Amino acid sequence: MTEHSSRTTPPKHRGLPGFLRDNGLGLFFLATFLLALVGQAIAGHADFNNQMAADQLQQVEFGEYLTTSDFAVDVSENWQSEYLQFFLYVGVTVWLVQRGSPESKELHKGGTESDEEQLVGEYAKEGSPKWARAGGWRRAVYSHSLLLVMGTIFLLSWLVQSITGVAAYNEEQLRQLQAPLSWADYLGAADFWNRTLQNWQSELLAVASMAVLSIYLRQRGSPESKPVGAAHSATGVEG
Repeated sequence: MTEHSSRTTPPKHRGLPGFLRDNGLGLFFLATFLLALVGQAIAGHADFNNQMAADQLQQVEFGEYLTTSDFAVDVSENWQSEYLQFFLYVGVTVWLVQRGSPESKELHKGGTESDEEQLVGEYAKEGSPKWARAGGWRRAVYSHSLLLVMGTIFLLSWLVQSITGVAAYNEEQLRQLQAPLSWADYLGAADFWNRTLQNWQSELLAVASMAVLSIYLRQRGSPESKPVGAAHSATGVEG
């Protein structure tokens, strides 16, 4: 008698309907991101031209506005704060736990965990990524690849924010017949840190709220929530 594996293989969905179902979460957020970006561009263009009119300066076309430092700094300052949120959350949840939160690991699992728990090296499975089975620098890099990529995107977007921010700031300075700042001086300016910290505080508050509120509140069927009937003290359990 042939022995059948106890593992179940998810059905393969063929064609466009299957692709949409299998990738619905990513596609939904990509679509809403693009809609929000377009909406921001339209609203930002109108606001920019209102400022130009108030300063009795020539207004710009929509396509021209998309190349301005004003639009670029508004976009990049939001991106860097979002990726800072993910960078910190991915990093600190390795070591820090929160009793009762589905956003936390179980209380006894703080740290990088063993090779067996992480399915690397000799404990890798048939479907494990090649670099998880490898040793040396490849496993080391892949073991921290999510944190490295999130951190890199954060730093790059923060750099873009600083460059486009000083350009936008200096344009405003020149319109008011005031002296512009160098990039190095702008990094210590109130405008730069006001833009930066107002985004950081909102992202950090949102993460803290999710980690704590999910201890006591539920959303049936969501992997971001515990099962409706789970105890408040249940940690690292997803519904």
